[in-house]
Amino acid sequence: MRIAFMADIHANREALEACLAHAREQHADRLVFLGDYVNYGADPEWVVATLMDHVEKGGIALRGNHDAAVGERGGSMTSPAEVALEWTRNQLGSAHRAFLAGLPLTHTEDGLLCVHADASAPSKWSYVTDTEDAARSLRATTERLTLCGHVHKPALYNVPEGSGASGTARASKTTAFRPVAGIPVPLLPQRRWLAIVGSVGQPRDGNPAAAYALVDTARAEITTFRVAYDIDAAAEKIRAAGLPAMLADRLTWGL
Repeated sequence: MRIAFMADIHANREALEACLAHAREQHADRLVFLGDYVNYGADPEWVVATLMDHVEKGGIALRGNHDAAVGERGGSMTSPAEVALEWTRNQLGSAHRAFLAGLPLTHTEDGLLCVHADASAPSKWSYVTDTEDAARSLRATTERLTLCGHVHKPALYNVPEGSGASGTARASKTTAFRPVAGIPVPLLPQRRWLAIVGSVGQPRDGNPAAAYALVDTARAEITTFRVAYDIDAAAEKIRAAGLPAMLADRLTWGL
């Protein structure tokens, strides 16, 4: 089974189209979406409708903090994000809102745990940015591989087999490294793994290309991919919608 994992699309149609096409070229059998489909970008309705279609066909979609914020008020996002969020609310119909509100926070199957943010408290939307965070997240499960988004920067962490919900996973025993795009990483059975799959629609690691990950369960390996897309078109849509210019600019910067 080849499973594509995509997160943090953020209403970027061009990036999502490019990643979906790339995943088809990689012969992905399934698609799993790890949250944050809206806000920042100019195509929230199209992105949510596309996700709804994939879920109807058997795909999995989880809720992210920006998806949850569509139905909430009084959040604590930055000013540009709040401006974009209010605009996003006005673009989505009732069916799109209901879809986002009904999404689960986690999904578990065949040794995989999928979540948007920190697995130890999914609804708190904590970031996994270092070995301490990763160890905390890995202590919350005994699954072999945890996959998440939220951080917008691809990363891999691992701990010795036997570390898990018993509380034995420690930051001192957690290894961290940045995956190289296109190079498969063997998911060694002596270790348990946490993968941050990067962002489709708003990368923040200095590389503006869209990011997603592909897990080959038969070969027990994970590959992070970077996919070029029409950044200028996505940025121009943001400007044309009257959204904060920095949301368009950062697509080019990858920051």
